[in-house]
Amino acid sequence: MFNFQNLHSQYIDGIWREGDSSLQMENKNPFNGETLASYQAANIKDIDRAYQATKKAQKDWEVISPTVQREILEKVVYVIEENHEAIAQIITKEIGGTRLKAEFEIGLVKNMLKEVATFPLRMEGKILPSVTEGKENRVYRVPVGVVGVISPFNFPFFLSMKSVAPALAAGNGVVLKPHEHTVITGGTMIAKIFEEAGLPKGLLNVVTTEISEIGDAFVEHPIPKSISFTGSTQVGRHIGSVAGRHLKEVHLELGGNSALIVLDDADIDLAVSAAVFSRFTHQGQICMSANRIIIHETIYDNFVEKFLAKVSELTCGDPSDEKTIIGPLINEKQVETTSKLIEAGINEGANPLIKGEIRGNVVEPVVFGNVTKNMKIAKEEIFAPVVSLIKAASDQEIIEIVNDTTYGLSGAVHTENIERGAQLAKQMETGMIHINDGTINDEPNVAFGGMKNSGVGRLNGEWSLDAFTTTKWISIQHNRKQFPYS
Repeated sequence: MFNFQNLHSQYIDGIWREGDSSLQMENKNPFNGETLASYQAANIKDIDRAYQATKKAQKDWEVISPTVQREILEKVVYVIEENHEAIAQIITKEIGGTRLKAEFEIGLVKNMLKEVATFPLRMEGKILPSVTEGKENRVYRVPVGVVGVISPFNFPFFLSMKSVAPALAAGNGVVLKPHEHTVITGGTMIAKIFEEAGLPKGLLNVVTTEISEIGDAFVEHPIPKSISFTGSTQVGRHIGSVAGRHLKEVHLELGGNSALIVLDDADIDLAVSAAVFSRFTHQGQICMSANRIIIHETIYDNFVEKFLAKVSELTCGDPSDEKTIIGPLINEKQVETTSKLIEAGINEGANPLIKGEIRGNVVEPVVFGNVTKNMKIAKEEIFAPVVSLIKAASDQEIIEIVNDTTYGLSGAVHTENIERGAQLAKQMETGMIHINDGTINDEPNVAFGGMKNSGVGRLNGEWSLDAFTTTKWISIQHNRKQFPYS
């Protein structure tokens, strides 16, 4: 069974070992501060060992029978199912995820794995006609080689797997660096799952460390041809810049400031339920969370009354209690940032219709009314159970408010008129919009990604296959060719 005692080391070249850094790291429960594990961090030499091992193993993996590759990926799902309870407990203890969140995340991972298990048999190529007589053009889909993956703390199991699994399924090797606060859920637990599923040693390596210890070495290393990062826009912009200087392909899933729109003909009860789920799931620590709820003025009071009643019922506290809906934020830094944003909202004139207390890392719900689009709380991504209610007089004003942000990840529109909702969705500068649903959606076969400062590239299904492969043109001149000179 997976536990914190056997999953806190580095996993390099198929060996569980401590890092060579002198930096001692601790993994703590965000709810009660309990130390779950301590370990030696990886240093730059460890990063190099990991990439070298991956490069060597990838050459063999690339030519293994696709049916063998598929069998290993299918077995990963079996390993997860066999360890379901242990995984759920790790999600709760390491990241403060409630039981609901743990089940949700595990389900996302399994669905995604079932999709990518088809990749080995989808590495098809093409034979294309030529303008030259006697020539045959073959276009092959091939792995990029080695992929570096950097994952965040909020949905670490899923968001690590979302790049790791499709990259492996497309024939690549992977080095994974999870967030320092979720090294097990987002890193070493994944290595253990693939190890038990029979993945060849050295193909997947996991290094756990602090950026202060390795700087940009993970991205700058010459071996990885592609870098996949999920996290904040600020960090993503830096990683994109570093990768660009080294001519590496980069895939960035970044922050969001998603809006859930409630039109005057909406099913208000449905919209309220969708809004509560979209804002408060996992304490609002989801890039797709609805930071802003934009409501048509004619139904504003009715919506707000029902919304406040539903929010008031949410239970907060210990995530190990199955009745808890809102657990802790990941660390004190996030709590401090949230506290400052709440004060900024009040100072700018927003009305705190509900203002919960802060107990340790648990931030109780905060609902602001009278919010305008120029307030800080409406402009910035808030990774916490804090939401802004904004009133709008028309569809045109709604679109202006929605698009008045540097982000563009997800969104939702509630209306009885589906085509009205679809027309509004087309005008939203947002990568994903869901009609009569919440803002939090991810399906394994549908393109996922944002616009503007919310990311670069798309993942899931055929888009993940494209992301982690490249094409190679091989031409064959069957007839003797005449050249213009020589």
